[in-house]
Amino acid sequence: MIGRVMRPDSLEALWPMLEDGARPMAGGTDLLVGLRQRQTPCDVALLEAISGLNAVGLEDGLIRLGATACHARLLAHPLVRERLPALARALSVLGSPLVRNMGTLGGNIATASPAGDTLPPLHALDAQVELASRQGIRRLPLAECILGPGRTALAPEEIVTAVLVSPPPPGALHHFEKVGRRDALAIAVASLAAVIVRDEAGCVTKARLAVGSLGPTARRCAQAEACLLGRRLDRHSLAEAGQRLREDVSPIDDLRATAAYRLRLAGNLPLRLLGL
Repeated sequence: MIGRVMRPDSLEALWPMLEDGARPMAGGTDLLVGLRQRQTPCDVALLEAISGLNAVGLEDGLIRLGATACHARLLAHPLVRERLPALARALSVLGSPLVRNMGTLGGNIATASPAGDTLPPLHALDAQVELASRQGIRRLPLAECILGPGRTALAPEEIVTAVLVSPPPPGALHHFEKVGRRDALAIAVASLAAVIVRDEAGCVTKARLAVGSLGPTARRCAQAEACLLGRRLDRHSLAEAGQRLREDVSPIDDLRATAAYRLRLAGNLPLRLLGL
């Protein structure tokens, strides 16, 4: 149940609202579903009028993605399409056009779903999350920000204001693959994002692999990354990375798939880096 709907025009105006119990809302695609199930009214503070929260641009060599930028806006932005293609691919298969026009990057993080489509590519990009409150601004690695299903490290009266990533070097391999029960409007059964840097001989010098829907949170897979270092990407090395993924994940049975099926997918997804 929704109580008052407020529209602050600055962070300074937002803080007293949050201190009085209002929930911050950007797109609302997840928040409103939960609020409808409440028996008591909950006030909502819209973030749309706060200047700068939806900005996308370069900042000290990093790409800054504003937390209230909707998925469609991010997908259309040249910095995302040209410098962060794994994230662009994830955005392109996220929900429906309606969801992409409303849902936001900050909301995907605050919801902390293991199946959040933007989270594996953000992990593979080694993203930092910027958080703000009346006490000031701090930054956390994404892995330290999301603690479990629906759980984050956000303090009371704190919001996500931006995500910052260092763009991979030219020539890096970017990949995102999502498996669902249908081709569109699907929640991921399993997903894999990868950012891989190779030297002139084609050997891997840096590998970042992150999975979604294969455990309590989207996360990097250090064992799979390590087994690719110094090697060429071929069927053998990627199959070995897939085996490391199987050993590193903890999928569950749910309405979308069994844990056994998810384990099979985990082992096969790295092969898709070469289209196998």
